[in-house]
Amino acid sequence: MPSTTFSGSCHCGNLTVQLETTRVASELPVRQCACTFCARHQPRYTSDPQGRVAVRVADEEHLGRYRFGLGLADFLLCRRCGVFVAAFEPGESGEVGRAVINLNVLTEAASFTVPPAHVDYDGEDAAARRARRAKAWTPAMLVLTR
Repeated sequence: MPSTTFSGSCHCGNLTVQLETTRVASELPVRQCACTFCARHQPRYTSDPQGRVAVRVADEEHLGRYRFGLGLADFLLCRRCGVFVAAFEPGESGEVGRAVINLNVLTEAASFTVPPAHVDYDGEDAAARRARRAKAWTPAMLVLTR
C-alpha cells in the first residue's frame, strides 16, 4: 500500500515533524483537547496508530519540553519561535514512544477539513491515559540531531 507523508515544522524550522501513514488527510482523526494548555494554544491533533512519526530537533538548546497534569508526555515547543509541534510520550522498558502531532504545523494543514472532535481527558488516571495513548497515538521517535 502506498505511503503518504505529511511534513511540517515550527516557524523557525528548529523542530520538524514527519507523519507517515497509509491514510489520506480526510481519513485521519482530528481532535481538539479541552485541557488548559490546549485551550491556550488551540492545536488540532491527529495521529495514526498504524503509522509512524518522527520529530527532529536541529538544536536541542532550543527544544522546550513541558509536562503538566499527570506528567506522562513532553509537550514539545520551540524555545526560539514559540511554536508547539507535538506531544511525545517516551516508551517504557523498551517500548516504542508515541506521539500526537499538532496538525496546524503541517505544510498540508489545510487539507485536514474534518471538523475536530472535542475531547476532555481530565478524568483519566495514569493507567487509563497510557492505555488510550497506546491505542490512539502514533508510534514515534524523537531525534536529536545536534
